[in-house]
Amino acid sequence: MKPIKIALFASGTGSNAETIIRFFEYHLAIEIVFVLSNNEQAPIVEKAKSLGVPLVICTNHQVENSTYLVELCKSYAIDYIILAGFLRKIPDSLIVTYPEKIINIHPSLLPKFGGIGMYGKFVHEAVLAAQEKETGISIHYVSEEFDAGRIIAQFAIPVLKHDTVVTIQKKVHQLEHQHFAPTIEREILGL
Repeated sequence: MKPIKIALFASGTGSNAETIIRFFEYHLAIEIVFVLSNNEQAPIVEKAKSLGVPLVICTNHQVENSTYLVELCKSYAIDYIILAGFLRKIPDSLIVTYPEKIINIHPSLLPKFGGIGMYGKFVHEAVLAAQEKETGISIHYVSEEFDAGRIIAQFAIPVLKHDTVVTIQKKVHQLEHQHFAPTIEREILGL
């Protein structure tokens, strides 16, 4: 049986991408084929190289191009795309080519605090401003609308009175590192 081929898209530090790469490093059924980044200065670039995963650097213009990502993923026979901190809108053409095959992680309990401009610390600031009692992560499929695709799984943590953006961010990162890769595995393999 051929392994299921995954492409990881990441723009920043790549801690989630690194966790996913390590999780699937010796997996018999799932293979990380390449990491794509639209930022050649991003820490994920060196992390991918050091972990021996092929790297594709592209420009934001190429990401926005309606055919570039589709042709790239098809040329590698990619089955699933995982967004691990990729801060560009995915072109509709790629979503149509890979329906319910593009998985994203979002640092809130969607549908709360999703949409354009809601990423990273902006989400945590909004959670605190709304005096939410809990927050967490949502692992979901990508659709044409930001953060509106079908939710695969959610994991919650309480928001405590003494929490700050920094403490929430740390707790949310822990949830991401703990749950993202195993959830990808379960979803892709139907476990």
